[in-house]
Amino acid sequence: MLLSLVLHTYSMGYLLPGILLLGSAPTYLLAWTLWRVLSALLPTRLYQSVDDRLYCIYQNMVLFFFENYTGVQILLYGDLPKNKENVIYLANHQCTVDWIVADMLAARQNALGHVRYVLKDGLRWLPLYGFYFAQHGGIFVKRSANFNEKEMRKKLQSYVNAGTPMYLVIFPEGTRYSVSQTKLLSASQAFAAQRGLPVLKHVLTPRVKATHVAFDSMKSHLDAIYDVTVVYEGNEKRPGEKTDSPSMTEFLCKQCPKLHIHFDRIDKSEVPEEQEHMKKWLHERFEIKDKLLIEFYDSPDPERRNKFPGESVHSRLSVKKTLPSVLILGSLTVVMLMTESGRRLYVGTWLYGTILSCLWCVIKT
Repeated sequence: MLLSLVLHTYSMGYLLPGILLLGSAPTYLLAWTLWRVLSALLPTRLYQSVDDRLYCIYQNMVLFFFENYTGVQILLYGDLPKNKENVIYLANHQCTVDWIVADMLAARQNALGHVRYVLKDGLRWLPLYGFYFAQHGGIFVKRSANFNEKEMRKKLQSYVNAGTPMYLVIFPEGTRYSVSQTKLLSASQAFAAQRGLPVLKHVLTPRVKATHVAFDSMKSHLDAIYDVTVVYEGNEKRPGEKTDSPSMTEFLCKQCPKLHIHFDRIDKSEVPEEQEHMKKWLHERFEIKDKLLIEFYDSPDPERRNKFPGESVHSRLSVKKTLPSVLILGSLTVVMLMTESGRRLYVGTWLYGTILSCLWCVIKT
């Protein structure tokens, strides 16, 4: 009985983070809305600066749970710059935690508020979050023939013109790699083979459109490309075999003891500007990722397996940096819920905020 209770409690380890992260969303949106109204007549840069700071507060709360709460050991390979830069962040995509890995690296450069995402279009329908991500600089894109290049260029150019700090996160595979989705992997490999490209094993064939539009629109504003390869340790069984990477709930239940992050900074001068050349360059970058992952999972040498080449650094994010955000947003939410008017405002924000978010989505689609 006691053992069952312990196991049940362990498996529900995502409840506290989930309650606080989702529960504080209306509080955050109200604070942002207040600032949006107050800043209506102020310079755009001032609004953006405070918005970045607000975003940093919420995302530090996210990192408190995904780093400090889980106790995951983060191993960094490569030299992550200490200073903030305007960058495009390219990474392999395996699970929803990938979004938070980008936050982890940005936080170590004090650039957390600058993180903005290129997201698949369906995510704009997320209640409250979808609307806010767009306001913070996120860009929703449709795949293949429905990709709206003009709209993406227009939005990115507006950020460049405003001098907006950019840590733009793109997952060029377009969807998550999953060992259980054999048809998806086979289709990706067949696509590469038909075009005479090397077939990839542990990543999908990358799509170049979003990356090219981002680079072409922002090249005068950019410092570099960050090429990041991520492995969630704990999802491998034996050489050549692994399971899917953890979901957010599994990660919060501490099912990922180690996170391996291989980092490579590429100066923008090394990136080809013409789309066809960039397509070849991007595939070559994913070939490098694939070789890193093959060695990580499949190396016949036990000494080289379960790690990337080179020295790693165990990187810790101080709880002093993340806990204040939990206390601030948690306290504000509790105070709001202590009064009847506060509870009405809280429920109304969820209800009407969701409705207005949906109406916004309808208008934008």
